[in-house]
Amino acid sequence: METVLFQIDTDENKALAKVLGLREEFRDNYWKHKDPILWHRLQWRAQTFRHMVHLLPGQTILELGCGEGLFTQHLYEVSRGENPITAVSFTDQERPDDLPDDVEFINGSSLLGYLRGQQFDYIVSMDLLDQRNCAWLLRNMYDYLLKPGGQVLFFESNPWNVVLQMRRLMKEALRYKDPRKLLNRSELYELISEIGFIRVFAVCNDFVYAPFSRRMIWLLRNLSILLENMPVIKTLAGSILIHAQKPPKPIELPLASLCEHESLRSAVSVVIPCHNEEMNVEPLVRRLKGLYNDYIHEIILVDDNSRDLTATVIQRLANEDPRIKPVIRKPPNGVGRAITDGFKAATGQYILSMDCDFQHLLPEIRDMFDVAAEGHDVIIGSRFSRHSVLLNYPFQKILANRGFHLLANILLRRRFRDVTNNLKLIRREVVEKMELTQPGFSINAETGLQPYLMGYSIIEVPISWINRTPDMGVSSFKLVKVGGGYWQVLWKMWKKKGAYRKRKESGSTRAVDTGSN
Repeated sequence: METVLFQIDTDENKALAKVLGLREEFRDNYWKHKDPILWHRLQWRAQTFRHMVHLLPGQTILELGCGEGLFTQHLYEVSRGENPITAVSFTDQERPDDLPDDVEFINGSSLLGYLRGQQFDYIVSMDLLDQRNCAWLLRNMYDYLLKPGGQVLFFESNPWNVVLQMRRLMKEALRYKDPRKLLNRSELYELISEIGFIRVFAVCNDFVYAPFSRRMIWLLRNLSILLENMPVIKTLAGSILIHAQKPPKPIELPLASLCEHESLRSAVSVVIPCHNEEMNVEPLVRRLKGLYNDYIHEIILVDDNSRDLTATVIQRLANEDPRIKPVIRKPPNGVGRAITDGFKAATGQYILSMDCDFQHLLPEIRDMFDVAAEGHDVIIGSRFSRHSVLLNYPFQKILANRGFHLLANILLRRRFRDVTNNLKLIRREVVEKMELTQPGFSINAETGLQPYLMGYSIIEVPISWINRTPDMGVSSFKLVKVGGGYWQVLWKMWKKKGAYRKRKESGSTRAVDTGSN
């Protein structure tokens, strides 16, 4: 059975479809003549799409309003050419010359036609939702184009953006009116919910926009991460990011091995601290094995004195698979102590340290394995990379994190962006040379900073953080409680930075005295 691309059977619907072409042309004209960092922006957005939906090979993508295919090229790159992409332009332009050969292209003259009997896993578009046609466009997506459980991601201009409002006033004074009728975040959220979408997520983001110049891009990108998560101020961002899903919510994810590197076969010990993770531990383990089974040497599940049935679940999983090794701790508890015990039990060539609620991030960990296969010693999942997505992150934690990293870069004379995330892939020989003393979350600073001071090869890979959903549990991180531990670690690293380098050069595994209590 063929799937109708769009229902354009009346003059009214044809007029609504024409608005899409006007919006597409307006956007492409702005991109070409007004956006000084277009290439970087489209790359960020392609990575945002990938990280938001946790893309897997074989899943299908429909891009609406592809224009000259500029975003399509980035979409193809981040998906590694493993995902069928259909790009639709609402104008009558010819197929863009730079479009990859295996991308299906449909232009405006074909809108009365059909797709090849398919619906899509994902739909993505930029600056197309207009007050005049938004409901009609969303209804067509929902009814005809999206699979059950499929997801949509839109990037829309934010009408509350101060620079946009000023530009519009200036143009109106010159008798040139912006042809777009933009919707604000609350209007978009309400309309998408009324159509029937679930898990609607609408946030303002991106403070890197004209008239800022290309030279300011890196400073502004860092500043944007702060502003995007700052109460009140974030509503003035340049764009609105909207994500939603078509029911049903529980969908069966495709089976897809992401193992490509023979050098990593049976080489990875996964260390996962677990405290009251009865809901999360089994789905995480099964998903890990589904995606990276060939890489896994063992999965070490460290029960850190849980009060629920976490230890029971761990033991059952261990009975099912001998590669799963339980470590049941006795008091006192602490995530630092749990990670240390897990590292001691690990026997693989590499040790992957991760939290128990990282199930949704697993497809992106593939990038970390790619870097490890290139020969690097330590790979860190960076939440604050320029290609990371950081949405609805607690603002106080951003300030504390950025303040810590700024001071650490100055004191230690290194350049790094996010060494305190518990998502690291480390050669076991590096772990064996580290001294781990912290009982709590600040152990993440030790595992991030010590390899730098010892001179190992370290790469940061973009990893995203997009709020916590109810099925991901609740973080036990307490900023005031653990903050002192991070500063204590930094102080010790600064005092002993020369000793760590000598320790690596001598090959010694003897602990370096850092004055710990």
